[in-house]
Amino acid sequence: MKSWRPSGKHKEDSRGPYKPQAHPLHDAIFGGLVWTLVASTLIEPNNPQAWVMTVSLFCFCTTLIWMFIFACGTHNNSRGWAAADVFYHFLATVLYLSAAVPLAKVTIDMGDLVSRNTTQDKYYKMDISASVFAYIATLLYFVHAVFSAVRWKTF
Repeated sequence: MKSWRPSGKHKEDSRGPYKPQAHPLHDAIFGGLVWTLVASTLIEPNNPQAWVMTVSLFCFCTTLIWMFIFACGTHNNSRGWAAADVFYHFLATVLYLSAAVPLAKVTIDMGDLVSRNTTQDKYYKMDISASVFAYIATLLYFVHAVFSAVRWKTF
């Protein structure tokens, strides 16, 4: 009976080259949404919003580079790349969680101050969307880290 998990012992097995179980494009899409939503709002207060922008931009760019590396096959299905994949996605999970919590706090505080027929209401709604997408991105990076850890352990 053939195992459903990749063996990690060969560069290519009968299923072909390694493809990530959780596609990094989803991580990049939701991270990009967080980045653009926060960028299009009133950046007030500066410090938590700047941290959210830094994390989302860093993870967006790094995920695209990471996806390109795996798409080109330069990883050669090696154990080191699998370990780096686990480390990066765990780091991205922690960074996104550290950005999503302050973003939610700022959004809650903004909701207490917003009168419903102003430009502030538009910014408030965009911050709500950015908070939701930040938590979705955190979840996706966590799922990707778990799948990468399972793959790493098969080597």
